[in-house]
Amino acid sequence: MTSETKKQLHLGAFMRPVSLHTGAWRYPGSYPDANFNAQHLRTFIRKLEAAKFDAFFMADHLAVLNMPVEALRRSHTVTSFEPFTLLSYLAASTDRIGLVATASTTYDHAYHVARRFASLDHLSAGRAGWNIVTTANPESARNFGQDEHREHGERYARAREFYDVVTGLWDSFADDAFTRDVATGAFFDPDRMHVLDHRGATDPELSVRGPLNIARPPQGWPVIVQAGQSEPGRQLAAETAEVVFCAPRDLEAGKAFFADVKARAKAAGRDPSSVKILPAALVLVGDSAEDAQARRLKLDSLVSYESSIASLSIALGTDASGFDPDAPLPADIPETNASKSGREGVLRLAAAEGLTVRQLAQRLGGYGGLAFVGTAESIADEMEKWLVEEGSDGFNVNFPYLPQGLDDLVEKLIPELQRRGIFRKDYEGTTLRDHLGLKRPENRFFPES
Repeated sequence: MTSETKKQLHLGAFMRPVSLHTGAWRYPGSYPDANFNAQHLRTFIRKLEAAKFDAFFMADHLAVLNMPVEALRRSHTVTSFEPFTLLSYLAASTDRIGLVATASTTYDHAYHVARRFASLDHLSAGRAGWNIVTTANPESARNFGQDEHREHGERYARAREFYDVVTGLWDSFADDAFTRDVATGAFFDPDRMHVLDHRGATDPELSVRGPLNIARPPQGWPVIVQAGQSEPGRQLAAETAEVVFCAPRDLEAGKAFFADVKARAKAAGRDPSSVKILPAALVLVGDSAEDAQARRLKLDSLVSYESSIASLSIALGTDASGFDPDAPLPADIPETNASKSGREGVLRLAAAEGLTVRQLAQRLGGYGGLAFVGTAESIADEMEKWLVEEGSDGFNVNFPYLPQGLDDLVEKLIPELQRRGIFRKDYEGTTLRDHLGLKRPENRFFPES
């Protein structure tokens, strides 16, 4: 396979929080305020754009996370910028990189979401993406005048209809509706405007007359991103998403998820290649394998053992607080009703890296998800394997610490991926759809002749 015909990795940067690792803000040389410093974030996104990343991805929370006080007081996620405000600021400092923001279908109004994303798409010249979430944190309900969180299935049914309303509003005007004819005084053609007049089926709040009071976005629709691993989440992704953000634990799980969602998309009448699967992955690049592992152990050591031992107990399905912190896991841990795959994964990890109970707890409490830790060459090997074996179409990269973790990846890993011909050396287009190889959707009310 020549470099011209090789499959290409798509890389997003998960930047809210700037690192999912709970010890990131304490790592030597890191910016403790990186998650809430606009100047730092502007520097980060410019580096990512110079490295030709597809997108800058912002998660969001509508409440302070519901975690024990001991863990909460150590969290760098307690204060974060509202995504649209920050991305509008960053749009002015960049030219090509995509700007993806999370917006909740449970605690927002469809008209607001449609208008904000259409505005961001216009302001950024076609670089916006909407990450659809149903909001998992039950504490969010109390911030929106509700005593109880909506039931899981109800949230997903509402999300599916919410998507139809938002995309319908984006199609309110034909692309040629705004004539701005100075001679005749006709600013736009009313015949090229559609009134949605949608009646809410899952919720009266989704009754929206329309039209949206903003021209159709440059991309037609901002790119649709969805994050959800449950059965309803996978089906929503298959029917609506163009980028799927997921969290498989290893390549085999990634391949199973990839095949499942692509098959569901095909069954829904969609082209599976129009759905890009991007797992979250912590990427830590070292000068050698030993250097990378030492950095990971240092990073994990910055996680409070007292607050992280609960993560190990949950994974094992047994109380681990009585284990010797500085010894290996006991050999006689009893079988329980805990997830067998999760438990076995923890046992394999402990054996493979020779981790003590303390190190294992801090690993799970800091970041227990998919991680690529090694040299630029070894990480490129792993990423290429995921791409070739259809475990993913790329990755949503999570940095271990900032700024060094980002600099190491940009300066060492990106050139290696480019050398192999599996990542771009320059952008070939100007919009996020261009970067991802996605078609501009046709207006459902004003189809092209």
